[in-house]
Amino acid sequence: MAKQGKKYLDAVKEYDKQALYEPKEALEIVKNIAKAKFDETVEVAVKLSVDPRHADQQVRGAVVLPHGTGKTRTVLVFAKGEKAKEAEAAGADFVGDEDMIAKIQGGWFGFDVVIATPDMMGTVGKLGRILGPKGLMPNPKTGTVTFDVDRAVKDVKAGKIEYRVDKTSIVHAPIGKVSFDLEKLLENFETLMDALQKAKPAAAKGQYMRSVTVSSTMGPGVKINPLIKIKA
Repeated sequence: MAKQGKKYLDAVKEYDKQALYEPKEALEIVKNIAKAKFDETVEVAVKLSVDPRHADQQVRGAVVLPHGTGKTRTVLVFAKGEKAKEAEAAGADFVGDEDMIAKIQGGWFGFDVVIATPDMMGTVGKLGRILGPKGLMPNPKTGTVTFDVDRAVKDVKAGKIEYRVDKTSIVHAPIGKVSFDLEKLLENFETLMDALQKAKPAAAKGQYMRSVTVSSTMGPGVKINPLIKIKA
């Protein structure tokens, strides 16, 4: 087991690690105990009562956080003609087709999000084995396969994040930086939780959200009561 650092151990002493807090109080604790010398990301981990091995219990989607994540994301768009021009005008960092595919096949990964128009997916499919494992393959469920490239690019630049339940039934997602005002972190948190609630599969049984934990990049987790009603 990895040895915890002094700052981490000191942070744990500043709150009750077993208590279930209200969202606002938990986020305030996370801000107060963040001790790193950089602006840490505030992350949420939600344990769901789903079995991701079953197709009808997958939880995946995207949501635009009202105050963004505090990180500028680099966008690559696969498009041609007028849609390529539209992507460039919307602020895409890279736009192309076969040229970009060759570049990625050569080992280039200078982007955070990939968007593609539907007519490009046959070509982009060549990158499935490269982009898929990294979670970068465009997908209609997350709004990254679309002809509305203007909106898709602007949403990403405004703070759109993707979420997906992992094999342990947990969704991990960033909701901002510790430097954010408390109210902004709270609004981002509530927006994410509302999106997860709306994405609840019909096959999910019992209490849908089993546990909710917030933490900073280097800090310990602070538990939130999973039964709290979210006002998003």
